[in-house]
Amino acid sequence: MVHGGAGRESRDSRAPRRAGVARAVEAGWSVLAQRGGALEAAVEAVVVLEDDPHFNAGLGSTLTADGGVEMDASVMTGDTLAAGAVGAVAGVPNPIRLARAVLAEGREVLLVGEPAVALARRHGLPLCPPEDLVTEAARRHWSAPQGGLEGTVGAVACDGRGHVAAATSTGGLSGKRRGRVGDSAVIGAGTYADDLLAWVGRGLDPAWVAQYALAELELRLGVAAGLILIDAAGRVGIAHSTEAMVAAYRTADGGRTVVVA
Repeated sequence: MVHGGAGRESRDSRAPRRAGVARAVEAGWSVLAQRGGALEAAVEAVVVLEDDPHFNAGLGSTLTADGGVEMDASVMTGDTLAAGAVGAVAGVPNPIRLARAVLAEGREVLLVGEPAVALARRHGLPLCPPEDLVTEAARRHWSAPQGGLEGTVGAVACDGRGHVAAATSTGGLSGKRRGRVGDSAVIGAGTYADDLLAWVGRGLDPAWVAQYALAELELRLGVAAGLILIDAAGRVGIAHSTEAMVAAYRTADGGRTVVVA
């Protein structure tokens, strides 16, 4: 399952964003169909969204106060609870692959800024001039904010062994100061995966759990948000209290990708 960000959505972006989440699901499903793991499936799904300029992640990220791009991303796997994250990185087209590299090294959980980019170089990940990730749409939004470019992208997956994983990536808030790291890079806030996650691990319906969690968030903090959830049996939950959150999923018994507006 993937989502394309919770918030407002412009009319012109509706169709390409729905096509984008469908492609991302298929990329993740392709990994699972070849008996790949949940973590790699979630990462590959998010890569598709990072490469799509209609989402606030990778190419198409929102701009900082001075017109640059700094991105956050994180991954977590539910069998070992291992995690990796990066914050405020520039010139890395796919921050989610960099977060995966942090997990693979196992020395840190979160790396920020230039040390994270240096790790990308060591792992041979593609780099680019930071300005290459600035789109015309993001520049227009930066110069005259109109909504519709905020949010994150994310994916959750459950593999054939019953293990779950999650991945999240974002360009952050439009107009943020350089150096800001948001919740998308924070394990337990923007991303979490645990095969034995408390409520769904006890068999509760993920759809109910997702709705309940957002209701509690709104009650206690008065904020709107969105989330996607999957349990070790492959049951899914989608919820948002924002104006919009496009999402899509595919299950073994369903046989096709379902896009949820």
